[in-house]
Amino acid sequence: MSAVGHYLEQEGIATVQISLIREHTAALKAPRALWVPFMLGRPFGVPHDAAFQTRVLTEALALLARTDGPVLEDFADDAPADDLGQPAQGLTCPVSFPSFKAEGTLATRLADEIGQLQAWHALAQQAHQKTKLGITGCTPAELGVFLSSWLSDSPLLTLKDQSMAPFQAVKFASDELKTFYYEAKSVQPGQHSSASMQHWFWFETTAGEAFLTLRKKFAQEGDPAFAGLATLSMVPRAVLAELGDS
Repeated sequence: MSAVGHYLEQEGIATVQISLIREHTAALKAPRALWVPFMLGRPFGVPHDAAFQTRVLTEALALLARTDGPVLEDFADDAPADDLGQPAQGLTCPVSFPSFKAEGTLATRLADEIGQLQAWHALAQQAHQKTKLGITGCTPAELGVFLSSWLSDSPLLTLKDQSMAPFQAVKFASDELKTFYYEAKSVQPGQHSSASMQHWFWFETTAGEAFLTLRKKFAQEGDPAFAGLATLSMVPRAVLAELGDS
C-alpha cells in the first residue's frame, strides 16, 4: 500500500493508509500513515463497533492535512474487547482436556506446544474454510525452529528462500506463528474474545514466553535494525502495560 501511495501522490492524489505492521510502513516511507496496535486482519479494531471504527477512520483522514511527509502517527488506544464467535456446532470438542507440558529448553517446549496445536488448527481450517497462514511459506514447526534459533547464539538469518532482512524475517515469522496460535485457539471449547485470546497467548503459552524473551534480548542488544521489535511491534502495548514494562 505504501508503494501505491507514492504512485498516487505523484499523480497529485493525496493518500493515507492504516498500518498494522509499523516497521514495514516506516521502511517504505508511506506519504501518510496511521499505525494501529490491533490484531492482524482488523485495521479498524473490532466488528460492529461503529463508534470506535469512526474514531480510527477520522484520525487517519485527519492526516490528509499534513504536507510534511512521510508521516507515521500512532493510534493511542487498543481495540475494545469483543466476542470472536465460535464455529458451527459439532465442529468443536465439547470437553476440554489438559495439555501435556513438555520439559526442557524454551525451544523444546515451543516445538512441543506447536505440535499439540496442529490438530486444533486443522479443525479451525475445516470450520472456517480458510487460514491466514502461508505468507512465509513455512510450516508452524519451521517457524518455531526459526524463532527458537534467535534465542541461541547461532540464529538463522533467513526464512527458506525469502529475501528479506533478518529483523523482517523475525517479524514475519512471529506474526505468522501468532496467527497459527489464534486460529487454533478459536475452535477450542469456551467463549473467546480478543482480550481473552490475547491474555491466553501472552501469559499462558510457551510461544508468548518465547516472544517476550526475544523482545528483551533485542532490547538488551541494542541493534538499531531490531529497535521496532524491542518496542511495540512485537509485543502489544496492553501486554507490556500488564507486565509493568515499557
